[in-house]
Amino acid sequence: MIELRNIEKNDEALLVEYLNDESVLKYLSSRIPHPYTLEDAAWWVDKGCKKEGVVKAIEYRGAFCGIISMREQLFEHSHSGEVGYWVAREFWGRGIATIALTQFTREIFSSQNIVRLYASVFSGNVGSMKVLQKAGYKHEGTLSCSVKKRGFLF
Repeated sequence: MIELRNIEKNDEALLVEYLNDESVLKYLSSRIPHPYTLEDAAWWVDKGCKKEGVVKAIEYRGAFCGIISMREQLFEHSHSGEVGYWVAREFWGRGIATIALTQFTREIFSSQNIVRLYASVFSGNVGSMKVLQKAGYKHEGTLSCSVKKRGFLF
């Protein structure tokens, strides 16, 4: 039902569609260009995702529906990795992110030299907080007003 696979060239059009949806983009990093173009998607598929650590496409019943990734940290934090994920709005509410994160976490711990995974979540992103909790992650703290995006503090 849920498959994690490498990102492919034929994912580009859906990347553009999904990453121009304000409800998906709302809690994602400002590193993602807005508006998101076909050129952005082509760069991401050809180069960007290969520089980001471990990046996988999420497929639900054969349909590309999101991305999950782990970025290994550096220096004294090199035993840790930050996970991030998103699922297209039309696929919300099906448990896809939770299953993908649980599966991805197992894969990272079994294939990488990582002993700790963590995620940073924007305040207000209750859905993502629930995904992490259901996948076995523990809440370690809250950073008040630590992120500023599009003029708003989170």
